[in-house]
Amino acid sequence: MNTHLISSSTKSFITRPTGASNSTGWYISSWGAALLVALPVLAVFYLALFPEENIWRHLADTVLPVYIITTLQLMIGVASFSVIIGVTTAWLVTMCQFPGKRYFEWALLLPFAVPAYVIAYIYTDLLEFAGPVQGFLRDIFGWQSARDYWFPHIRSLPGAITMLTLVLYPYVYLMSRAAFLEQSMSLKDASRLMGCTPWQSFYRISLPIARPSIAVGLSLVSMETLNDFGTVDYFAVQSMSAGIYDTWLNMGNLGGAAQIATMMMIFVVVLITLERVARAKQKQFHSTDRFKAIQVYPLRGTRGILAFMACLIPILLGFIIPVILLLVYSASHLDQFFTTDFLQHASHSFLLSGGAALLCLVLAVLLTYAKRLNPKRIGLTSAVRFSSLGYALPGAVLAIGVIIPLAAFDNWVDAIMRSQFNLSTGLLLSGTVFAVMFAYCVRFLAVATGAVDSSLSKVTPTMDMAARSLGMSPGKTLLKVHFPLIKGGLLTAMLVVFVDCMKELPATLILRPFNYDTLATFVYQYASDEQLEQCALAALLIVLVGIIPVILLSKSITGTRSAH
Repeated sequence: MNTHLISSSTKSFITRPTGASNSTGWYISSWGAALLVALPVLAVFYLALFPEENIWRHLADTVLPVYIITTLQLMIGVASFSVIIGVTTAWLVTMCQFPGKRYFEWALLLPFAVPAYVIAYIYTDLLEFAGPVQGFLRDIFGWQSARDYWFPHIRSLPGAITMLTLVLYPYVYLMSRAAFLEQSMSLKDASRLMGCTPWQSFYRISLPIARPSIAVGLSLVSMETLNDFGTVDYFAVQSMSAGIYDTWLNMGNLGGAAQIATMMMIFVVVLITLERVARAKQKQFHSTDRFKAIQVYPLRGTRGILAFMACLIPILLGFIIPVILLLVYSASHLDQFFTTDFLQHASHSFLLSGGAALLCLVLAVLLTYAKRLNPKRIGLTSAVRFSSLGYALPGAVLAIGVIIPLAAFDNWVDAIMRSQFNLSTGLLLSGTVFAVMFAYCVRFLAVATGAVDSSLSKVTPTMDMAARSLGMSPGKTLLKVHFPLIKGGLLTAMLVVFVDCMKELPATLILRPFNYDTLATFVYQYASDEQLEQCALAALLIVLVGIIPVILLSKSITGTRSAH
């Protein structure tokens, strides 16, 4: 009799787990959050479909083909060089032993802390005709004018590809290194027994297994390339991002800018779809041998030197040289650090970035945990993905997408207050700190969601079942069981979003309150006026803030596997 009761109780728990009604609450809340975050995206679509003045045919007949071709060239160039640098360096520091390896493991991520527009300003100042490099060459060889010699033109499409590659390859490096660390040593040992050289083992075993992770890194690089404006604008590259600004600001047609932005979103959707299809076709199951130390290949002599140089050059060009120049420029303006304006700009940056990072984390946990609780609910996965589309929007267009619903809300509240109490409330949300934080959240929610979802997916479902059997609600299970297990992923999500927000420029320029500057806007205003030395200290602070999260991120990845 007792056995029958136990079996019935167990069967009841399996078919109808404790907290089912609470999971429905999570489901509804996640849908509400997804729709709220997706509101700017919907606003941009609305503008694209119903513009006040439709100039789409004019764009298609004139500048749009140039924008598309240039954007594709930019994306292909940045993606190709990012893969070469990211995968090569990730393999070297993971599977080989050579001088400086332990430092390169984290140092290769340092360019991630440098904004693309900052590095573009620095190298333009360094490599232009009146800069120190060409001036030195003219003094050495006795050249008098540019007609006497050839020198690469920095403000060009190849120059933009180079600048973006230097700061975006860490995405591919990060994903590739994590994939190489998780791979099975048994497969590599088997390949060596079959007579494969280290190169053949990499090409036939490691690279195919790591391909899905590399695809994720590539999709991030491509989206960041699409979203960049500071570099392409400064280098006069006619990409779709620059076309949006030209159509909106110079032609005064916001609807046309939204239509170009919609096309960019289609580009991103295609990229994401291709990446997911590639991962689906590349599913492989293998033993990770997590507790088995990696057998590294010692590189000595010429090979060791080549490996050292292959890892040093990206760091040298993407971080060391820019930071040295910023330090030199900052030396004559150190008094700025103690001024009220500079401290105010810094506090604004930290407040906005910290608030947005926390808001992104809360929404990311809500969305991913609701998906975990309701894996069979129709549309929830699509809602989570749709809420991440803001990552594909250029900053300025995203800002417009934020302004439209916030302004509509402000006008609605103001109309009610006027009719009921004869009182005008004015702008409650538009032109406030909240508007900037909301834009940051829409822009970078995809980053936080990816990190949280990745961490949460590693927690076995049996932990949920055990917690439910003890009478825990979904909320208490999240706090007591999941948070301690995924706190590293949560911290990583917050840090990455924080750094991205510190570097964000276009949305901040448009949405910030009046006379409310951040470090990014301060740098932009002076650097665009060719006064890089005046803003070097602010640019240096943005870079330095990003270093600590980068190092912590690398340490957490390295700690997952040992080598000898």
